[in-house]
Order: sequence, then C-alpha cells, then structure tokens
Amino acid sequence: MVPLENLLAFALAAIVIIVIPGPGVLFVIGRSLALGRLGGLLSVVGGVLGQIPLVLAVAFGLGAVVAQSEVLFTVVKVAGAGYLVFLGVQAIRHRKRSTRAAAGGIPPRSHGRQLLEGFVVGVTNPKTIAFFVAVLPQFVDPAAGWIPLQMLELGLVFLVFALVSDAAWALLAGAARGWFARSPKRIETLSATGGGMIIGLGGALLFTGSAG
Repeated sequence: MVPLENLLAFALAAIVIIVIPGPGVLFVIGRSLALGRLGGLLSVVGGVLGQIPLVLAVAFGLGAVVAQSEVLFTVVKVAGAGYLVFLGVQAIRHRKRSTRAAAGGIPPRSHGRQLLEGFVVGVTNPKTIAFFVAVLPQFVDPAAGWIPLQMLELGLVFLVFALVSDAAWALLAGAARGWFARSPKRIETLSATGGGMIIGLGGALLFTGSAG
C-alpha cells in the first residue's frame, strides 16, 4: 500500500492537474454539446473505463515500454487522434439528427455505443500513458514493497478524481445545451461546434507530444 503521506501528496498533485482544463475536458464538453448531458456522462464513464487498462499496463511495466518506443507511441497517438477526428466528423454529419433527438423526434444513438466510443478514446490516449509513466513512480515508496500495487492504487485514485471532475464538466455543458435546445437551429449549430472541438482536439493530439 502507498504510505499515507505519499498518497495525500499525490492526491493534491492530481487535483491540481485535473482541475486545469485540458484535452480531456475539451473532449467531454464537445461530446456533451453534440450528444447532450447523458451522452457526455457516458463518454466520461467510458473514458475512465478505457484508462483502467492503461493504469494496469503502467503498473506492470508495459506503459514504460510504449512511452519509450517512438514507433509504438506514434501508433497509439495516431490511432487515438484518428478516432477523435472520426467522432467529430460524425457529430457534424449528424447534427440534424441531434436536433431531432433533442426535440424527441427520434431516439438517440444507443447508450452502449456512446460508452464504447468513450472507452476507445480513453484507451488510445497516449498522453495518459506518458503521464502515468512520468508521475506515478514519483509517489511510490520502494521501502513499502509491492511497487506495482502502489502504482495501481495511485492510478485508481487519479481516475476517481478525473471521473468526478469530467462529470461536472459534462453536466455544465449538457445544461448549456439544454438551453440552446429551445431553438432547433441553435442545437444544430451547437452539435456542429462540439464536433469541431473534437476534431480540433484530435489534430492537437496528433501533432503534439512525443515518446521522450
């Protein structure tokens, strides 16, 4: 187990990192604007579930291999960025469907699909791997033993904080979407804006970051 003082120090560092809006927040806001409050929350849950395998991989050494391999890191980065662009394009293409769904005219896409899309984004996020590899070992106490278990514990603490923070952003963006939904034209524009944000995020992730 992680010593209490290390755990508290990591919790403080995690909160500081999480509350600063970054790519994850942009993704959640974009999804909430495009799909609504529930779609945003499902994307948050899916994203956190997708990061659990990353925590396990880092805790047991695989994350370090990916972070130190330029080829593997690039493959993961391109796959994740490409999927984000795909989701953004889909949101723009189906913006009229979002308007009708908000008005109750057609059922939205399945909850399982929204959850799965969030999972894919979470599990293909190379920045999460790099963050875990760089930060988690700093708060591990070798004298306490069971280092993989300590890293796993720290990673799960981070994910819990991320879940709460991202869910709050999803609720805020979903509430804003509800206000815009009073006008069909506004909700169509809002869905397209959310899609554009997701595409922009995909492009940003593709051209930034490195394995080193």
